[in-house]
Amino acid sequence: MRDAAINLRALPEQRDLIDRAASLLGKNRSDFMLEVACERAQAVVLDQVFFNLDPDKFKQFTASLDTPPAAPNPGLERLMAVKPPWSTDAE
Repeated sequence: MRDAAINLRALPEQRDLIDRAASLLGKNRSDFMLEVACERAQAVVLDQVFFNLDPDKFKQFTASLDTPPAAPNPGLERLMAVKPPWSTDAE
């Protein structure tokens, strides 16, 4: 059972367009909007954690990751000193 409300305002023409698209898919407005919003949200999240490279670009990318910095980088040193949220004290 859904129990979290999401409220928004739309122009009448936006609502009508959404209703038309939902109807074409045999869905009601809420189900359509929730499905489309979740699909888009997943795409945005995946864009932050997944990217596709051809083999040559992937080799260049991994080589860059494997190459130590040419000069001291205080920002990188601070970043690498931060304990990741998924690590445990036992490690």
